[in-house]
Amino acid sequence: MNVLFVLTSHDKLGNTGKKTGFWIEEFASPYYYLTDKGVEVTLASPLGGQPPIDPSSDKPENQTEATIRFKADKALQERLSKTLPLADVSAQDFDAVFYPGGHGPLWDLAESEDSVTLIESFYGMEKPVSFVCHAPAALKNVKNKDGEPLVKGKKVTGFTNTEEELVQLTDVVPFLVEDMLKEKGGIYSKVGDFEPYALEDGLLITGQNPASSEKVAELLLNQLQK
Repeated sequence: MNVLFVLTSHDKLGNTGKKTGFWIEEFASPYYYLTDKGVEVTLASPLGGQPPIDPSSDKPENQTEATIRFKADKALQERLSKTLPLADVSAQDFDAVFYPGGHGPLWDLAESEDSVTLIESFYGMEKPVSFVCHAPAALKNVKNKDGEPLVKGKKVTGFTNTEEELVQLTDVVPFLVEDMLKEKGGIYSKVGDFEPYALEDGLLITGQNPASSEKVAELLLNQLQK
């Protein structure tokens, strides 16, 4: 089994002058959950090469078992520095795709035609597509075979409006994940702020926040083992 991980290449947090990128926990936790069980993982990003890490995800209060393991894992850090350009990967070479979050995807993966094509290809081939936290932003322009938003009529979750308020970025982000998913016709649900929550609707798997990362990986592995 080979799962494609798609990370953001965007490192500017709007016009704040601060940096963003991908959230370490949302990458590391699913990566280790899957690879420890023998799943191969391939890494890609819109620009290829080293994807930016959101510095907030490296703060002491955001450390978890997976992030600590990642920081000591020189081999994975080396792999991460050489992600494949998104335009060079094809859904037919993989069994599923997973998008970790961080605020970066709101700017690049939400608008990337390569990403849209990739997700539509995976879904069209009946392969699971999975997203956590801000990564459901990548579903913004994805359509189903009828030309409707992929999330329309589907049970979905993602970073909530109240969670965005708590991190004080409501006025910085280009759009709110919760609002976008609802506007596209998704059947959006959530639990308490920063509590683990993930759900699946057919091939579509989404998780609410960083704490939901491993739950998304669990649902994904269950689908791959069917």
